[in-house]
Amino acid sequence: MLKEFRDFIARGNVIDLAVAVVIGAAFGRIVTSLVEGVIMPPIGLLLGNVDFANLFIDLSGTHPATLADAQIKGLPVITYGVFLNDVLSFLIIAFVVFLVIKQLNKRKKVEAAPLTKACPHCLSTIPLAATRCSGCCGELQSA
Repeated sequence: MLKEFRDFIARGNVIDLAVAVVIGAAFGRIVTSLVEGVIMPPIGLLLGNVDFANLFIDLSGTHPATLADAQIKGLPVITYGVFLNDVLSFLIIAFVVFLVIKQLNKRKKVEAAPLTKACPHCLSTIPLAATRCSGCCGELQSA
């Protein structure tokens, strides 16, 4: 059983997946930092000096001044500003993944050079380097 586990871990797919998870986690932190520190402050400034991370709806009826105050008191709140930041982070990550997949699909579509051609006399398939057709023995022009 230990040998099977070792063989499973040593497979390329598992190692590739582990590397992808680590890089994805690091990329997620970078995007979160980008959204919270670079993108949302100018948007908040344009919307009248709003800090999206501090937007919340108080469910307790005590009307705390800030989100931090509500969290310290343990009041029930809906933190929709944090949700907006997370949605924007998700959209950025999804867009980057879309771009990566699109590039990978472009590479897959590039076809390899053909290895065969059709005989002009009998239309059978022959290798590109052939000088005579194996089907009709017709002479072929060299390329």
